[in-house]
Amino acid sequence: MRVLLTLICLLLALPVLGVLGAWLAFDAAAWAVLVHQAQTVLAGYVLQSLLLAGFVAVGVALLGGGAAAAVALFEFPGRRTFEWALLLPMAMPAYVLAYAYTDFLQFSGPLQNALRGLTGLQGALWPDVRSLPGAVVLFVLCLYPYVYLLVRTALAERGVQMMEAARLLGAGLWRRIGAVALPLSRPALAAGVALALMETLADYGVGAYFGLTTFSTGIYKAWLVMNDRIAAAQLASLLLLVVAGLLWAERRARRHLRFAASRGGNPASTNEGRAVVLHGRLALLAWSLCALPVVFGFLLPLALLARLVWHEARYGDVGLPLARFVQWCLTSFQLATVAALLAATLALALAFSLRVAASRADRAWPTRLLAGAARTVSLGYALPGAVIAVGILLPVGAVQAWWPAAPLSAIVTGSVAGLLYAYLVRFSAVALQSLEAGYARLPSSLDDSARMLGASRGRLLAEVHAPLLRRSVLAAALLVFVDVMKELPATLVLRPFNSDTLAVVAYNLARDERLAEAALPSLAIVAVGLLPVLLLSRAMQR
Repeated sequence: MRVLLTLICLLLALPVLGVLGAWLAFDAAAWAVLVHQAQTVLAGYVLQSLLLAGFVAVGVALLGGGAAAAVALFEFPGRRTFEWALLLPMAMPAYVLAYAYTDFLQFSGPLQNALRGLTGLQGALWPDVRSLPGAVVLFVLCLYPYVYLLVRTALAERGVQMMEAARLLGAGLWRRIGAVALPLSRPALAAGVALALMETLADYGVGAYFGLTTFSTGIYKAWLVMNDRIAAAQLASLLLLVVAGLLWAERRARRHLRFAASRGGNPASTNEGRAVVLHGRLALLAWSLCALPVVFGFLLPLALLARLVWHEARYGDVGLPLARFVQWCLTSFQLATVAALLAATLALALAFSLRVAASRADRAWPTRLLAGAARTVSLGYALPGAVIAVGILLPVGAVQAWWPAAPLSAIVTGSVAGLLYAYLVRFSAVALQSLEAGYARLPSSLDDSARMLGASRGRLLAEVHAPLLRRSVLAAALLVFVDVMKELPATLVLRPFNSDTLAVVAYNLARDERLAEAALPSLAIVAVGLLPVLLLSRAMQR
């Protein structure tokens, strides 16, 4: 069992090894490609990626951290509603947000047409939204919940009590925020910003649609347009190094989150401190800070997508393509369901094996190897879809060149096998984290009692752990299901013919400027993305 799980984990690590292994074949041709990229496009990729990441980092830190501090430390009208409403933009993928606002704000969009009709002005009333500043705003609106969630959790534990203690010592409001709340939330702020930056650098939909020259768009251009696997591998490896650095920073920041933990339970249920009640302008400022991201990050784009669907149904030449929409949904649901079941099963087996080894203090080399392989799998979620796609296709191409009669290429690119493999590489970490969190709530005495009664490992898993972990398994499967439904970069490259998902269809239609037709699959993606957000908001209210 341990050997099989270790082999599966190592198999899921192959895309990373495939990208890094491309440097082992570094020769004069590869050096020439690297020099050519350095002289032409590499500086542009680096500059635009850095600018995008830098502005997004500042934006999500200010918006997410500010909203979290307002909700966790202060009392103002609507605070309890904003506690869960601020999570809603997590259901809106960045590329869907881009489609909605492009149609609404572009030169021929309804807003500019209405303003020109009212004012008599001519020409464009503002710069094109499809630009670097527009991309920054969209990423901030859909990624700030990462910062909000972590900072709110950190401040909710001891923030109110420590702010109250500072008040009793005579500190003013702004000094309490700067000297108490900010240092308390700094590790969570750093972790949330790192997560947001990983999502930003991994994005392809917004970058390609807005015409940005980032690493992700460069990888796809090198592979699909220039047909240069060496250039794609070099760009993918550079992006992988950047993401690895962000992942290290995020893990390092998370290690310090324990210092913000409370020993006194939920502050809402204690009398140790009370939130600062805001009045007048400060209350309006806090309310606006929380309301604006919800309105512009979820409610308004949702209304814009619904308007596009209604407009297409009423005024379109052929109406809504409901028959094709059902086929797109069926393909997406089938892929997401199979990937979710596989990821949840693998995560349960891994978490169970690690649990048994920990309960028996097993330090044999097979156990240590399995633990290391499991940690490797947990890194998969940080890998951009572009890196995974290149990492899969490079070894396949090498095998095909060495053995032309091998059916590997047909299996990987001609069926859903390669796509499911990419999903497992990317999203098994999500399922594993959910199962590990579930196991953390189970006392080890359950395992000891089962062993004393002579229960085998199979009975321990089936009759003791499985019933108690049912919610964790379902949560793991649901999270993977939703992530697969929204996934675009790897699906765009690895999908076989006649296997377009909702995300791919929405991207292709938007790329062809058929934004009204792209609204229906985009709206379906948002509806599915609401499921984990609602579950998370419900858990936060408990």
